[in-house]
Amino acid sequence: MTQPASSPAPNGKPQPKEENFFVFLIKLVLIVGIFRSFFFSPFNIPSESMLPRLVNGDYLLAAKWSYGFSRFSVPFDLPIMPRERIWASQPKRGDVVIFRAPGRTEQDWIKRTIGLPGDTVEMRQGVLYLNGQAVPKVRIEDFEIAVSDNTGCYRFGGGEASPFEVVKPNGVHVCRYPQFRETLPGENGQPGKSYNVLDFGLTPQDTTPPVKVPEGHLFLMGDDRDNSMDSRFSTFEGGIDLVPQDNLVGRATILMWSTDGGVVWYKPWTWLTSARWNRIGGTF
Repeated sequence: MTQPASSPAPNGKPQPKEENFFVFLIKLVLIVGIFRSFFFSPFNIPSESMLPRLVNGDYLLAAKWSYGFSRFSVPFDLPIMPRERIWASQPKRGDVVIFRAPGRTEQDWIKRTIGLPGDTVEMRQGVLYLNGQAVPKVRIEDFEIAVSDNTGCYRFGGGEASPFEVVKPNGVHVCRYPQFRETLPGENGQPGKSYNVLDFGLTPQDTTPPVKVPEGHLFLMGDDRDNSMDSRFSTFEGGIDLVPQDNLVGRATILMWSTDGGVVWYKPWTWLTSARWNRIGGTF
């Protein structure tokens, strides 16, 4: 005798079959993939090239819709989207963007947008010039960050000692860096985005020839000016050169976590003690 496919419910209707775990897992992967491709995606900061705004150990969310979508929007670069962006829009000067570097598209990079198509960008003795005009740069209070497993102080030429490491009266070792406030030009002659940068003194990358940004590209720089391989350097020198806008992945939006690197997975209390609570929630 054959059994019914499902037992009747009290109202006489058959009860729905339970969804098996494999189908649930496929649905979950699809939902996560769609969310990460078209809405938000996590991004961690692996270096100090964006100090003081971003610190090694920061975790942020990148908005994926800000500049359009391409193959780089999809996890694992699955070829289900065109290489050229669709619904494309252009970043604004000062936006912090996540992107793929020309010739090295296997990983995400993060820098600040400085030059848009048609802009001429150059550095003169550590001062940024846009279209022949100096970008205002004002010295402000030094930037300090505690030395930790994630953060060490900058050393010139790879030397053993750092001139920027100091010990505070309470015995805490910190990196103390010269800090400046830059303000990019905005629209209609108005001031644009302001942000802080670090400058350790005159270095070779503080003076560069003028570069005109071609159509469809961006000139990107790190805020840690003497510790960033960016559009001032060609890909042959380890930099990123001028970045095609089709390589954009998203726009930095909010810091959702930050750790000093002191987490020990089998010591749960270190998950809290290593957190940089004062950094969490910062927006861009």
